[in-house]
Amino acid sequence: MKYVFGPVPSRRLGQSLGIDPVPLKTCNWNCVYCQLGHSRPLTNKRKLFIPPEDILTEVRQALDERAPGKIDWVTFVGSGETCLHSQLGWLIRQVKQMTDLPVAVITNGSLLYLPEIRTELSAADAVLPSLDAGNLKLYRRINRPHPDISFKRLVDGLVAFRDEYQGKLWVEVMLVRGLNDSEEALHEIASILERVQPDQVHLLLPSRPPAEPWVEPTDAEGLMRAQAILGQSAQVVTPAHGEISISPEEGLKEALLGIITRHPLCEDELPALLGGARAVEALSALENLRECKQAQVVERYGLRFWSAAGAHYPDVN
Repeated sequence: MKYVFGPVPSRRLGQSLGIDPVPLKTCNWNCVYCQLGHSRPLTNKRKLFIPPEDILTEVRQALDERAPGKIDWVTFVGSGETCLHSQLGWLIRQVKQMTDLPVAVITNGSLLYLPEIRTELSAADAVLPSLDAGNLKLYRRINRPHPDISFKRLVDGLVAFRDEYQGKLWVEVMLVRGLNDSEEALHEIASILERVQPDQVHLLLPSRPPAEPWVEPTDAEGLMRAQAILGQSAQVVTPAHGEISISPEEGLKEALLGIITRHPLCEDELPALLGGARAVEALSALENLRECKQAQVVERYGLRFWSAAGAHYPDVN
């Protein structure tokens, strides 16, 4: 499938069937920690990147092929910024009519200042925006946004969305060592979260290959500091454990390409994700994808990660 992948294991969303409405990598941020590499170029214009009917056809097929209980959430998560697809709201509502499964949207939140975006996302059961900085300078350093996007708009959008939204609002904070894990930086983030009042705050660590090779996750002390300062609603989200579900109708190579385009895979985790025998087959399929220039290996933290060839990491390509 081109636009639907998984289900893949997620600590927050169980077995999550992913829907990707934008091409790699279509984003208005260029985060230093992004697992999909650099955004080249940055774009802040909403477009009909992929025909919505084509996306729904794949969603229907994936739902039909998976047995009941194999999917916990249907998640819109883009190869970049999900909300840049101009028909996202229509897609969410169509999927809601198609299944009783809850629907989540993962977004950087930069466009929530727009009333039409808030209306589109109102149909989702959970929305997961980002807040990695509590001031303009750090926002620009970590998220490196499009010039048309301001820090004030990001914060105002989060506050406005909370005032209107009836679903679960889970704000993500990616903790990068030496950038936003100091006491001062965390207190600034906490002051904004007090205004937003999310249902939960998810503390994330860059575990997949970050765009910039110097990016490292905060240490245990930084993590404890973040939990203490950001309050009781803050919880640490570690990488999920579970198996990747691949339907018999979908070839292994095609399924792997769909996954690594959105979620780079650590080579050492393949046995746990796919099972021992299937992991050997998967590694062979990944090597074949690399020979065909559809996949690449990115080394971070002393580990080998498989990513799509179209993802740009400055020290790799």
